[in-house]
Amino acid sequence: MNEQTLQTATLGGGCFWCTEAVFQQIRGISSVESGYCGGRIHNPTYEQICTGTTGHAEVVRLRFDPALISYADILDIFFTIHDPTTLNRQGADSGTQYRSVIYYHDENQQHIAQEIMQKMTSIWDDPIVTELSMAPQFYLAEAYHQNYFRQHPQQGYCSVVVAPKVAKARKMFVDKLI
Repeated sequence: MNEQTLQTATLGGGCFWCTEAVFQQIRGISSVESGYCGGRIHNPTYEQICTGTTGHAEVVRLRFDPALISYADILDIFFTIHDPTTLNRQGADSGTQYRSVIYYHDENQQHIAQEIMQKMTSIWDDPIVTELSMAPQFYLAEAYHQNYFRQHPQQGYCSVVVAPKVAKARKMFVDKLI
């Protein structure tokens, strides 16, 4: 991939281990980093995030080649692998750090996200509560959070929560897999 043509997408859809694991398998994604965005504390730690008082969300920052995968396709995957209708919750994970959020990086991404979110209102029975905001400062999560599912596929949470999301994405987006 040509580094000069890569674009950035920043998304939060619950636990970043799930979102990271799915997007690491998608063609056109050159890197996936887990981190934190949207809060008041500079350089937050995971322990601070877990309190739910920092304002940060667990997110992934993707670098992608728009010649291989569109931003709209990335958002379609994003809306398939999490529930955008549950406020500050994904499954058993609850708190503002698990909110559904799209942080756009330019006006084009904002416009595409608005269109996709509008399309999603006809797919989901309940209202979409996904936050849509300009991308704030991204803080890289601790090293032990990076590539978590790849390193710990047998870990309990990974087996019960992450693996089914990966399997669903692999089934639904077979044409987008590496």
